[in-house]
Amino acid sequence: MSPRATGPVVLALRGVTRVHGSGASQVRALAGVDLDVRLGELVAVMGASGSGKSTLLNVAGGLDTPTSGTVTLAGSELSALDPTGRARLRRRSVGYVFQDFNLIPALTAAENVALPRELDGVRTRQARREAHAALSEVGIAELADRFPDEMSGGQQQRVAIARALVGPRRLVLADEPTGALDSVTGEDVMRVLRARVDAGAAGLLVTHEPRFAAWADRTVFVRDGVVVDGTGERGGPEVLLTGGVR
Repeated sequence: MSPRATGPVVLALRGVTRVHGSGASQVRALAGVDLDVRLGELVAVMGASGSGKSTLLNVAGGLDTPTSGTVTLAGSELSALDPTGRARLRRRSVGYVFQDFNLIPALTAAENVALPRELDGVRTRQARREAHAALSEVGIAELADRFPDEMSGGQQQRVAIARALVGPRRLVLADEPTGALDSVTGEDVMRVLRARVDAGAAGLLVTHEPRFAAWADRTVFVRDGVVVDGTGERGGPEVLLTGGVR
C-alpha cells in the first residue's frame, strides 16, 4: 500500500473466482483473487489481453457475480444484497468508465452525466448543476448541450468520465479510460482522476499504458486470472510482464 493511501478500505475482494462456461469450454477468468482498494488510493491494473482485467473490474463493481469468494463494497457484501440493493449501491457509490462509453444517444452530454444522480432521487436542477461541474472538471463544459453523435470519440470519452465522477462517488472504476484519447488529452484525464482520488475517492484503473499506470499509487498485474501485487508478491511483476503486457 502506498504511504499516501491511508483511508479505510472501500473495496475488498477475498478469494474471488469467476468461471465462464462449463465442461470443455470452461474458462477461469479469475482465480482466487484477493485485493483491497482504499479511499485516497488509485490502483492500476495491467496484464495481457484476455488476462482477466475487465472481469476483475466488472466483479469489483457488482456488474458481474463471482463464482466463489466475496466482494465487499462500501461496507456491504454484494452477495448479501438483492438485485435492487446492488443496483442502488452501484449508483450511489461507484462511477464507471467503460471502453465503449455507454452514452445514451437521445440525451445531451449534461443529461447523460446527470442521469445517475436523477435516478438516485436528486432533483433535476441540482443534478444538472452537478453535471455541469463534472463536465467542467474534464474540460468540456462547452459541450453540455451536444448529443453523443455530435461529438468526437475523445469528447464522448470525457463525457463518460464526467458521468463516472459526478456526485459523491466513493469508487471510480475505469476500463482503459484513455483509449480514445491522444496522449495530451490522456494525461489531462489522468490528472482529473488523480485529483478526484486525492480528494478522498478510490480508483481502480485498467490500462495497458505504463505512462498512465505511473499516475497510480501502485500497480497490480493480472495473468491467467491471478492478481500479483506490484511489490512482487506471488511471483512479482517481472514474471507477469513476460506474459504480454504492452
